Amino acid sequence: MSALLDSYADVAGADVVQHLRQLAAPLRGLKIVNINSTRAGGGVAEILHKLVPLMQALELDVRWEVITGGGAFYQCTKAMHNALQGQPAPLSEALLRAYEQTNADNAETLAPVLRDADVVFIHDPQPAALLRYLGERKGKWIWRCHIDASHPQRSVWRYLREFIADYDASVFSLADFARPLPHPVYLVPPSIDPLSEKNRDLPAWQVTEACHRHQVDSERPLMLQVSRFDRFKDPLGVIAAYRLARQFMPALQLVLAGGSADDDPEGAAVLEEVHAAAAGDDDIKVLLLPSDAHLTINALQRAGQFVLQKSLREGFGLTVTEAMWKGKPVIGGDTGGIRLQVINHHTGFLVSTPEGAALRVRYLHQRGDIAAEMGAKAREFVRENFLITRQLRDYLTLVTSVLHAREGRLELS
Repeated sequence: MSALLDSYADVAGADVVQHLRQLAAPLRGLKIVNINSTRAGGGVAEILHKLVPLMQALELDVRWEVITGGGAFYQCTKAMHNALQGQPAPLSEALLRAYEQTNADNAETLAPVLRDADVVFIHDPQPAALLRYLGERKGKWIWRCHIDASHPQRSVWRYLREFIADYDASVFSLADFARPLPHPVYLVPPSIDPLSEKNRDLPAWQVTEACHRHQVDSERPLMLQVSRFDRFKDPLGVIAAYRLARQFMPALQLVLAGGSADDDPEGAAVLEEVHAAAAGDDDIKVLLLPSDAHLTINALQRAGQFVLQKSLREGFGLTVTEAMWKGKPVIGGDTGGIRLQVINHHTGFLVSTPEGAALRVRYLHQRGDIAAEMGAKAREFVRENFLITRQLRDYLTLVTSVLHAREGRLELS
């Protein structure tokens, strides 16, 4: 397992890997459990697939468990997700009962694991109520919110807060997202794994082959957005921007590539809307990819001259990080975690409308020299701030802090 850590030295630096070993040494053997609602689809599952083995390589006893539920549960948690991002989402008593009962059932099933853990990370709203129904516990519980909760619907946040207040700490991606809570709140931005299939270097032939396989002309300019088919990702706005950009770039193509998540019941309806908006234009390719299509996404991001993430709300936007790592200046929605990554006019452009996105496409098309310079800045910005070694360092520091919360700290009453 040590070889796994050593493989990151060439990318992140040998000193970074050595620092991780030093931070982990006092925590060796610690039992840590992560709980979320899906193993496939979305940034949370993607991060855990990489973070858990790295923590195990540091000799921590780390597990990843997934809660299960029925249709009413996922309908409720999707509405909660939307409400935390500011979209009105009234929740019926029946849906809330389904949410609470599902958490109670999963608490009973997972009790042997959860009660024995030294630290439990609960990811997002879906399993947030587990602690309430667990009863006796040994370890510290941390709620990890990956969502832009800067302007939540008040009634939904009040409801969730009743469960979250019982935790020992909470973690948000940005300061703007953090909510007042009666325990310590930490800030840890997400990250990408530079050595994964989705982010490692690819030979040119593999990029060309992926384009041909999906009927994309590798000789013509390509506009790309990779994301789940979710209204907050604004795929219809991307199509509108493409049609505006086509007025000055007739050869332009658009690819909307994404997948579905097991815990997102709205995905099929959004995909149907996208297909309807793209109908009749052979230069728009809508690709519903499986959760393991990492090499395809990697190739498409390398092929795209104009990479968009035109989100209306965004917790962080790992697809932005991925594209920047590949040397692409990203045209991103002026919202949430995208602002943390896209430094306007330096690593990409922030936009609020389809018209603004189309203008930035035109600018990058006309100024290839500036596009290349911005892309180089974007890659270095990710290297310094958003690789998984940095997130692992932050989590090790966070765990140490939570376990020794009152040691060496002066409490003022």
